[in-house]
Amino acid sequence: MEIILKQDITNLGYKDDIVTVKDGYARNYLIPRGLAIGATASAKKQHTEILKQRAHKEEKIRNEAKVIAEKLKDVSLTIGAKTSSKGKIFGSVNTIQIAEALKEKGYDIDRKNISIKEELIKEVGKYTATVKLHKEVRVEIPFEIVAE
Repeated sequence: MEIILKQDITNLGYKDDIVTVKDGYARNYLIPRGLAIGATASAKKQHTEILKQRAHKEEKIRNEAKVIAEKLKDVSLTIGAKTSSKGKIFGSVNTIQIAEALKEKGYDIDRKNISIKEELIKEVGKYTATVKLHKEVRVEIPFEIVAE
């Protein structure tokens, strides 16, 4: 069944994408929760009109994201964490600490748009995080975990 997404859904698509999913997933989950609408002929016609109108705004947002990405390429973060004598971190470092470190540098990025390849970071060392500024613009940020 073809549907039009009303908002971003992880591992499925972005807002206003037309995707094909199984009928049950669409009818029982996506459509009742307001996450999508059926892609009928009239809905597709409306969808193309909306996309035409939004194209100019989207280009401006993409360009702004690219400018921020260029600035973020030069940023490297140092995050302090309480550690044991062997270098193990008490607790873990996650996207919240990275978002706070970016905020201190002057970049207000939501933690939901930051991903780390490793699930939990439990040792001192150097890592990289991926920041998604736009659905087409991503930037890798190196960061280092040091003992406080």
